[in-house]
Amino acid sequence: MSASNQRLPIPHEQIFPHGCYLVTDVEPMRDFDKSTRENFVQALDKVTGLRLWSAMAHDADPDVRKTEKTFEIKFMAEVQPVPPPTVPGTPFRPVEFDGLTVTPYIDDKACKPARPGEQHRCRARIAYSLRAIGMRAPRPAGKAGHSDAA
Repeated sequence: MSASNQRLPIPHEQIFPHGCYLVTDVEPMRDFDKSTRENFVQALDKVTGLRLWSAMAHDADPDVRKTEKTFEIKFMAEVQPVPPPTVPGTPFRPVEFDGLTVTPYIDDKACKPARPGEQHRCRARIAYSLRAIGMRAPRPAGKAGHSDAA
């Protein structure tokens, strides 16, 4: 398996040191190959065989570029994951992801053929896909980064 197709485990606090917020509901992911307009078929994870669910989340890191702050997170679970509660008086749901993996890939959607007489300028970039097996409310301050196996 090439490195671009490999899921790499990563602790939540390593990729989201400033925290993270769920900003949408968790929804089942559509299997576009098996679904029809009349018949929705939920996608299954190719590695685990578990149902796939998705939600949008927001990285709280102030240094992350605006275009990369909101991202899709995919959940692998037989039953729909339940997000933690919102912070009272706000729409924000602070969250930590369990069993988080990152899969790097080449995003070449912005790579277009050159016009006649022009040099090719590829705007492909390295992107990544995030998957988790669950989520929960963040640990109290001082607990992040510590292993449960201590």
